[in-house]
Amino acid sequence: MNSTDPAGDSFGTFDSGRALWMRRLGAVRNVVRQEMVARYLAHHLSAPPSTVLDVGAGQGTQALRLAGLGHRVTAVEPDPAMRTAFADAESALPDEVRARITLRDGQIGRLDAVLGDASYDAVLALGVFMYLPEGQAPLAALASYVAPGGVLAIAVRSESSVAWRPAARQDWKATLDALAEWDAARAEGRDVRYTNEIGAPARADNLDRLAATAERAGLRLEQWYGVRLAVDSAELDAAPPSDPAELAALLDVEERLGSMDPYRQLAQLALVVYRRPSTPELPSSP
Repeated sequence: MNSTDPAGDSFGTFDSGRALWMRRLGAVRNVVRQEMVARYLAHHLSAPPSTVLDVGAGQGTQALRLAGLGHRVTAVEPDPAMRTAFADAESALPDEVRARITLRDGQIGRLDAVLGDASYDAVLALGVFMYLPEGQAPLAALASYVAPGGVLAIAVRSESSVAWRPAARQDWKATLDALAEWDAARAEGRDVRYTNEIGAPARADNLDRLAATAERAGLRLEQWYGVRLAVDSAELDAAPPSDPAELAALLDVEERLGSMDPYRQLAQLALVVYRRPSTPELPSSP
């Protein structure tokens, strides 16, 4: 297993935005994010029971949901405050669901100390990459835990969307600054950097570079989806629609737009799904 430390420190850069993140869990952007991730993952995960590793599990939204569906979930989270929030949410679940959940202290790059040589039907990192110094080593580290036929799903900030949100808000100065950062990152051969909605320094990933890293690790890109398109043009993080029919319509719109070009290119997050072939592929004949 990979024993390097691609995370740099225990929490990446998330620590500075944690309190605001927790206060906004019920706001529309997070509601949409979690629901879209759940819907898209459902297209790729094996039927329960399967084994799931959720790295950077945070407050446990997806891990607890998957356990509720019958999957056996190992959740790894480095931040004590987030592990406490996870445990609090877990305590409200039925005993049979809690029995399918294991919560551990750990982080990308040091997972071998926590997991050993285990492998999983699905490996998830759904809110981690944007807070790490770079994405290549973390992806390779996670890929080593994907079982044959299994999937790796990561949520990353989409590089192509960095200038779109301020432009949609008609904040022209911020848009020009984002475009200047885009140009500088391209010229310097690095990732685009920005400050996110919870005030934390963050980073966007290039999906082509991630796909190349996945290929070297024996995984193939299966699909990617845009997450959060229609709800990110407003600056205020509003509450979800109170009318259930309106909320359902919003979620259906987000799901459709996030599944198709050109719209998914402008989404604030990309949910990227890679799969390891069930059997090793033979080299092609010359």
